[in-house]
Amino acid sequence: MHLGRQTCCRSAQEIHDGISAEGGRVGIASVYRTLDTLVELQLVQRVELGDGIARYEPARPGGEHHHHLVCDDCGRVEPFTDAALEQALDRIAGRLGVTLDAHEVVLRGPCGECRAA
Repeated sequence: MHLGRQTCCRSAQEIHDGISAEGGRVGIASVYRTLDTLVELQLVQRVELGDGIARYEPARPGGEHHHHLVCDDCGRVEPFTDAALEQALDRIAGRLGVTLDAHEVVLRGPCGECRAA
C-alpha cells in the first residue's frame, strides 16, 4: 500500500498487508524500521488513537490535518474535518492564553454500520 494513497492512518500491519496484496515482498520488521525513519524525517506522522496500536499517515503540507472517528465495536478509523471545530479550538486556546501549535481530536463510539447491526 502506497502511503501517499492513504486517506487516513494505517497500522504497520495494515501497510504490510497492503504491500503483500500488491505483490510486494517485505518483512514486517522492515515496515516498522522504514516507518520509524519516515517519522524521523517528518514525512510521516505517528497517530495514537488510545487503543495501543500505532498508526501512520503522510505528513500534511502547511500543517493541514484532519481528526479521527474511531468505532469502538469494529475498530474502523475514519478521517473528518470541521472548520467550526478548528475555530472553537483556536478561541479556547486564545482564552487560555496558549499558542496552539498542534492538537488531536479523536471521537469514539459505534459507527453507523455497527449501530444498525
